[in-house]
Amino acid sequence: MGGERTLLRQAARGVWILSPRRDISSWLARWFPKVPAKPVVAQKTPVKVELVAGKTYRWCVCGRSKKQPFCDGSHFFQRTGLSPLKFKAQETRMVALCSCKATQKPPYCDGTHRSEQVQKAELGSP
Repeated sequence: MGGERTLLRQAARGVWILSPRRDISSWLARWFPKVPAKPVVAQKTPVKVELVAGKTYRWCVCGRSKKQPFCDGSHFFQRTGLSPLKFKAQETRMVALCSCKATQKPPYCDGTHRSEQVQKAELGSP
């Protein structure tokens, strides 16, 4: 049955009937794509924040969050297929978190935002 499944369903008088239904994978594919979108440049400079020891944070991976550098759920509603990076601060200290999303040491800035490629990119572009 090309892409459809049959589902047993009880009719009003207690009789079981077979009814076709769409495969749930098509719905899931829209919300959770197999090939994730590329992260976009949120800002071209890092964001300095104070992390509190023992607290868990969710760093935005996709670059679409309005609460940079942290996740606000935009990755889900824009169906990017990306998920935030969850991490726990080991000590209370000021750090520079990446907001260009090109760092090799996520979530921390490694200076990649200074590269020509990032500096020439438009905000909101991969």
